[in-house]
Amino acid sequence: MTWTADQPLVSLRDVHKSFGAVPVLKGISFDVMKGGVVCIIGPSGSGKSTLLRCINALVPIDRGSIRVEGQEVHDPKLDKLALRRKVGMVFQQYNLFPHRTALQNVMMAPIHVLKQDKAAVEARARALIQKVRLAGKEDAYPGELSGGQQQRVAIARSLAMNPDVMLFDEVTAALDPETVKEVLVTIRELAAEGMTCMLVTHEMGFAREIADHIYFTDRGVIVEHGPPKEFFSNARDPRTRQFLSQIL
Repeated sequence: MTWTADQPLVSLRDVHKSFGAVPVLKGISFDVMKGGVVCIIGPSGSGKSTLLRCINALVPIDRGSIRVEGQEVHDPKLDKLALRRKVGMVFQQYNLFPHRTALQNVMMAPIHVLKQDKAAVEARARALIQKVRLAGKEDAYPGELSGGQQQRVAIARSLAMNPDVMLFDEVTAALDPETVKEVLVTIRELAAEGMTCMLVTHEMGFAREIADHIYFTDRGVIVEHGPPKEFFSNARDPRTRQFLSQIL
């Protein structure tokens, strides 16, 4: 199937996922266009993180369809490495290699996985570290960096694979308030440059500012969705209103 830019970059149709007897996703459907910024919000345990992991094929789905650039993510014949090049993911935990410097962490996948030229990879990695405003920290080890700095290295590491869409799973949840802003500024700049972004977040002010569309999930279903202005000022479903009243 040939994908064109007027089609959704990411398309989910009736996605179901259970862990054992516990249903986590119960028929999720929505589209994300190229350059779109989508925020997924909802209470803990509502399936948000599982949804992102399904898009990246880290978690298999039970039924339904997830397509990225027209390719079925859960097709057994799909090259998962090719998918991971298209779909970058940044997790709540930074998962950096502690015995590698920031620069080495960013360079590892393009060199070892993509077999790219080391000199070219290093030049790009240095540019990415500068892009996430960590110039001067190239030779620092993760243990010498703050949580916010480590998370920005993790973002640079994901960008080193040249993805078409970035998934952010509660990337500020483990950070202290002072370092949250550094990470959000980095994501804001990526979105402004046209990177397609999907974020699971509890940062409502940030979601209101950055998103084109908000999806509120509860108990495995999309309860309500809409543009931020309409969503936050005119939520219709009682569950949405209750959730927003607790966190705003």
